[in-house]
Amino acid sequence: MAETIKFKPKNFNFQVLPRVLDLIGTLEDAEYELSIKKVGKKRSLNANAYFHLLVGEIAEKMNIGLEQCKANMNIEYGTIARDEDGKKIGFMLPQSADVNALYKYTKWFDEREINGKMFNCYIVFKETHTLDSKEMARLIDGTVQEAKQLGIETATPDELARMKALWGEADA
Repeated sequence: MAETIKFKPKNFNFQVLPRVLDLIGTLEDAEYELSIKKVGKKRSLNANAYFHLLVGEIAEKMNIGLEQCKANMNIEYGTIARDEDGKKIGFMLPQSADVNALYKYTKWFDEREINGKMFNCYIVFKETHTLDSKEMARLIDGTVQEAKQLGIETATPDELARMKALWGEADA
């Protein structure tokens, strides 16, 4: 059982401690681990809208489907998924399996033979709706770069800087 309780340090005693104590009271007699990590700022809906606008124009220019274009951008400029220990997430599939039927944001990186059977190895990228503002800014920067290479008009660097400031990512 994994439970997530979000809080700000100044509110801990008044809002969070009773919830933590209630949760601890429901646990079986066993050993548990408690960890605290800083929560990143979620990407904004405006950032997501701009990303999708660019993806639509790139898809049209390249004559590919919108979902394929989005996957291409995410795999090229997105964020590798990591487990709670910070280790990269990946998996192997038999070569006969279609990875896109399971998950669309993967990148092939190797093939391996195990017991005479061939497997493809993939690294997993985070879905765009799970990106924080910094990760989304990096994805948009790469997507802007791709759009410019195709002759698609994009926001100017000043306009992008203003947008990022609104998204909470002025430094990205």
